[in-house]
Amino acid sequence: MKKTALYDKHVSLGAKIVPFAGFEMPVQYSGVTEEHFAVREKAGLFDVSHMGQFFIEGAGSKDLLQFVTTNNVDTLENGKAQYSCLPNENGGIVDDLIVYKMEDDKYFVVVNASNIDKDWNHISKYNTFGAKMTNASDDMSLLAVQGPKATEILQKLTETNLSEIPYYNFTIGSVAGLDDIIISNTGYTGSGGFEIYFKNESAEKLWDAIIDAGKEEGIIPCGLAARDTLRLEKGFCLYGMDIDDTTSPIEAGLGWITKFDKEFISKDTFAKQKEEGITRKLVGFELQDKGVPRHDYPVVDAEGNVIGRVTSGTQSPMKKIGLGLAYVDKPHFKLGSEIFIQVRNKNIPAKVVKAPFV
Repeated sequence: MKKTALYDKHVSLGAKIVPFAGFEMPVQYSGVTEEHFAVREKAGLFDVSHMGQFFIEGAGSKDLLQFVTTNNVDTLENGKAQYSCLPNENGGIVDDLIVYKMEDDKYFVVVNASNIDKDWNHISKYNTFGAKMTNASDDMSLLAVQGPKATEILQKLTETNLSEIPYYNFTIGSVAGLDDIIISNTGYTGSGGFEIYFKNESAEKLWDAIIDAGKEEGIIPCGLAARDTLRLEKGFCLYGMDIDDTTSPIEAGLGWITKFDKEFISKDTFAKQKEEGITRKLVGFELQDKGVPRHDYPVVDAEGNVIGRVTSGTQSPMKKIGLGLAYVDKPHFKLGSEIFIQVRNKNIPAKVVKAPFV
């Protein structure tokens, strides 16, 4: 198992460590609920250094990314980031990712930890454009400072005016006296904040500086469990659960990152789905009775026929009800539809709702 540069720090803080995507990662520190509410109301600090980072540069870099991703890289300006996905040849998804435009002919791509090698091989396979590719995943760390107080906390450590960085924009600056830090107004919690990318050797210094700077505001370390409940309340997809090699971006509600004004892998398949409609769709649902929905629980209709399956589910700390995401067959995926989630052989009524839940 790999370890992030902050592994010893997590152990010293008493974090519960679990294997995740080939890494030994902190799943929680003080408890999922406490960490969840800290991010919603104050601030939390996450080590997400297990994520993968590639640099793609040179004259053919834009053309390569334009062909292997669904979103339109042409619309990216320097200093902007874009959520996108890598489609496979069968109309599924290799991974979802963020593409950062560093400068003309230089891009920074952030991918899921479990897919680093898979994504690298997939992009490399289509690199007939002569782009230079560098896998920097083992050399870089990533911290996410998330929550309504995140900007205030991080601002104490940098001269960069964070309020001038719009959502899904970034800059390169100094943080806590360390230079060449990518400061990105992105995150996976839906509570605002920044993600910062830097060399591994700066990890402990930056972690300590952020925790110290945020003491007054109540920042606490947070693990993967709270990251999951936070993203789920906002209806954000998790690769391997809600999207994978067998799900299309149209089915997953990611039509907004699938742009047909360019050529890319599986474009015709997705265009046909958009035109003719889909037979199943990823929807949000809320239980109308007590119960906790979990991954792979069957979704049934009033007669007990299986019409889908839960991909992600939890007891929402904010709403105090069971909610989640599920692929549901037509016509049951319409908003307001009554469906039933099979929880331990009991069919619990649920309603199809629009995400975000919170």
